[in-house]
Amino acid sequence: MKKTLLLFLLAANFVLGQMPDISNTWLNNSKPYLGTIGNKGQELKLKINISEQNKKNDQEYFVSGYSLVDTNYTKFEGKMTISKYKDSRKQGTVFGEYELAEENKGKHSGLFKGKFVYNFKWNKKTEKIEGQYIELIGDWKSYDNTLEFKTHLKNQ
Repeated sequence: MKKTLLLFLLAANFVLGQMPDISNTWLNNSKPYLGTIGNKGQELKLKINISEQNKKNDQEYFVSGYSLVDTNYTKFEGKMTISKYKDSRKQGTVFGEYELAEENKGKHSGLFKGKFVYNFKWNKKTEKIEGQYIELIGDWKSYDNTLEFKTHLKNQ
């Protein structure tokens, strides 16, 4: 009896501890994230086309898409990893880190790395998320280590 009860409690904790699949969040309703790169505030667009929750680690999401600065269009793959979650009755906040590796196409391709904050409001009546706000703050570094820029992106 005690073993059955213990097994039940462990199973319940596992099920209740699961992170819901929010992979659609990173797709940003098929819109690019807009922001800047570098000291001069050059426009940067980042579009995530594919987002999947890691089956072995539900706090991690595999993403791919492209970045665009001027006419420099580069595909990337990477991950978004959730590190912390705060919840109140009406609003939730998810904190984490991202790492996006562009395909190596020369001097103007590299690695995006930084932190993200995802804020959202929860509508109890409709049981849906409203008012999403995602911000990615970090750095971009070229693969040859000759260029390094600050980046700041927001969803639309």
